[in-house]
Amino acid sequence: MAPSALADIYPIPARHYTKAATIQAAVLHGPRDLRLETRTISDPASNELQIAIKATGVCGSDVSYYNKFRNGDLQAVQPLALGHESAGVVVAIGDAVSGYQVGDRVALEVGVPCDNCRSCQRGRYNLCPGMRFRSSAKSVPHFQGTLQERINHPAKWCHKIPSHVSLESAALLEPLSVAIHATRRAGIEQGDTAIVFGAGTVGLLTAAMAKMSGATTVVIADIDSGRVNYALSNGFAHKGYIVTPRRHLTDTADKLAVAKDVSADIMQIASLNDPDFEGADVTFDCTGKEICMQVGLYATRPGGKLIMVGMGTPIQTLPMSASHLKEVDIIGIFRYANTYPIGIKIISSGVLPNLDNMVTHRFKGLAAAKEAFEVAGKTIDKEGKLVLKVLVET
Repeated sequence: MAPSALADIYPIPARHYTKAATIQAAVLHGPRDLRLETRTISDPASNELQIAIKATGVCGSDVSYYNKFRNGDLQAVQPLALGHESAGVVVAIGDAVSGYQVGDRVALEVGVPCDNCRSCQRGRYNLCPGMRFRSSAKSVPHFQGTLQERINHPAKWCHKIPSHVSLESAALLEPLSVAIHATRRAGIEQGDTAIVFGAGTVGLLTAAMAKMSGATTVVIADIDSGRVNYALSNGFAHKGYIVTPRRHLTDTADKLAVAKDVSADIMQIASLNDPDFEGADVTFDCTGKEICMQVGLYATRPGGKLIMVGMGTPIQTLPMSASHLKEVDIIGIFRYANTYPIGIKIISSGVLPNLDNMVTHRFKGLAAAKEAFEVAGKTIDKEGKLVLKVLVET
């Protein structure tokens, strides 16, 4: 039997075998053109681990690439394996790596910075201009995602997970990290009121982190009633608001008038009948939609903060006077930094709602990845069941 075949059955440190092996990967070649391909994987480099990927969550950015072969301003220019919310098991170890054993369960932090630039030196490595992020088209050659049977990844960016934490929950450490980073930047204080726009995975986790950070009133808003109801029934937020879709408006004055009306409704819910209520202390937009940013500016109190979490509409018309006159700080969020260790502690402690329950749809094997993307792009499936987090298990 060949050494690579032996390694598949009895995984051993990479230093003990050298022959390259073949793996399966789900690779996107264009809009909705997802193919199951055979790729070759080499031994891990001296600083790397080889990880057998066991669970990968489908993110909104993955769905955007799947549908359009692009995500916002990032256009894919070559075949790209998607997936970056992932966890797996160590199957091989590079020569210079210590502290890991074959069989260790790990969550992958899939952004690999340069470690040398000013941002990296200041601990803000998420802003590294040389960052390579799996399943993103920003760097060329593209850094391939985790919808592969196995990948080699720097050991520095692999995080061991406790035995009682499921691989599914570990995969959700990636969106949880976004929520941790957002709430850190928001500087929430005890007794604060927070409004969260968007009840998808990141919105739900941001609401939960706002609660955990001390906010005593968290209102979550979404156009989908199923997601809002899920948030409330599972303890992610205290109050909910279902946004009624409005007819398409082109005039800016009409858009802002609608935004003011929606903000008044949400503020009424958030106020808890306090006659002196001036707005939310912190508002999070997890949608990237222009209307949510507009509503957020109106719904945030004087001296409050509006946190841009979702990356959606790249150019927006905003009522900046609502920021100037109230000194509302607008704060941008880009991924995360230094969050995985605290995220593991949070998941491990059980203080959050059960993250396994957030996975509403599971697909077995890479051959089912295309169906997973089709479902992930919807809010309900063919049977009318809520779609929240879609997971591909390999």
